[in-house]
Amino acid sequence: MDFINHFIHYSFHFFIPFVFAKLFWKDNWISASLIMVSTILIDLDHLLVNPIFDPNRCSIGFHPLHTIWAGLFYCIILVIPSWRWRAIGVGCLWHLCTDFIDCLI
Repeated sequence: MDFINHFIHYSFHFFIPFVFAKLFWKDNWISASLIMVSTILIDLDHLLVNPIFDPNRCSIGFHPLHTIWAGLFYCIILVIPSWRWRAIGVGCLWHLCTDFIDCLI
């Protein structure tokens, strides 16, 4: 079961952004994909706690860049009239969704 959970989690982080980019930014889908995949960098906030990784801990609401306030900020980014900034916002919000799904599993 762990394998399936990890497969779902990481495929959502690294595959679905390419699908979103193809849907939303057809002309710049490769760059948008890479931008969205790079939003995994919000996981750097895991370095602020001990232990860094706890398989039983839900990151949503626990780590600073995984809070409702961060999510609201990511929503605000969506109104910036630039596909690059919107790709960052979508990538960060998708990251939160992916981590939330992981918490449910």
